[in-house]
Amino acid sequence: MLKKFIPTLIMAWLLAGCATSPTGRSQLIAMPDAQINQMGLQAFSALKNQKPISRNPQFNRLTHCIANAITQQTGGNWEVVVFQDKTFNAFALPGNKIGVHSGLIQLLGGNADQLAAVIGHEVGHVLAKHSNERASQQMVVQQGMGIIQQTALGQNPTTLGLLGLGAQYGVLMPFSRTQESEADIIGQDLMSKAGFDPRQSITLWQKMESASQGQQSVEFMSTHPAHATRIQELQQHMPQAMALFQQSQTAGRQPRCN
Repeated sequence: MLKKFIPTLIMAWLLAGCATSPTGRSQLIAMPDAQINQMGLQAFSALKNQKPISRNPQFNRLTHCIANAITQQTGGNWEVVVFQDKTFNAFALPGNKIGVHSGLIQLLGGNADQLAAVIGHEVGHVLAKHSNERASQQMVVQQGMGIIQQTALGQNPTTLGLLGLGAQYGVLMPFSRTQESEADIIGQDLMSKAGFDPRQSITLWQKMESASQGQQSVEFMSTHPAHATRIQELQQHMPQAMALFQQSQTAGRQPRCN
C-alpha cells in the first residue's frame, strides 16, 4: 500500500520539478541553485572554524594536485582543504568546496589514484546536484505528510507512523543509495578523464570494506550501497572508464601527484 500511496501523493511535485542528472536519470530539483550553493558555502565556512586544518605539506600537495587535475575536467574555481581528522572521510559541497580528512589519506597510503576515486566521487555529488535533490525530496515528503495529517488517515497514530516509515525507507533512503551509485560512476569517469587509473577505484572500495570491519548496515536500512554492490557496479562500468583513461593518456594527461 505504502509503495503505491507515497509516489501517488507526491506525483504533482515530481512533475513540477523534473530535471535530468549527468547520467540521464530523472531528478526532483525544486530549490534554486543559488540557495543550495549558499548553504554549502556556509557549511564549509563553519567546518573550517570548527575543525583543525592539516598543515602536513605532503598531504596538502597530494590532495591539491589530485583535486586540481579532476576539477580541470569540470571547470570552475574549487577550494580544497585537508582537515586534521582520523576518520576515513572526504566530501564536496555545493559552491565548489572540497574537504579531505587526513585519516583517509593515511588509510590509502598516499595512493593518488585511489584518493582520486574518492575526490571524483564527491565532486560527482556536486555535479549531479544531489544536495538539491535530497533537500527537494525532504521538502516534498514533509509537505506530503502535512497533507496526510489533514485526512482520515492522519488521525490514526499507527497509520501515520507506518506512513512515516514508508516515506523514510521507500523514498528517501533508496534515492540516497541511487545518488551514491551515480556519484561512483561520475567519479570513475572524472578520474579517468583526469588521467588517473580507474581500476584503482575497485581497490579503494576493497580497502574501505576491510576498514569497516563488518560494521556496515544492511543495505536496505542504509543510505549507502553495500561495498560489494559498489564494486560490482564499478566493474560493470570499467570498459567505458578505461576508454576514457586511454584517451587521457594519449592526450598527455598524466598527473604525477604521488
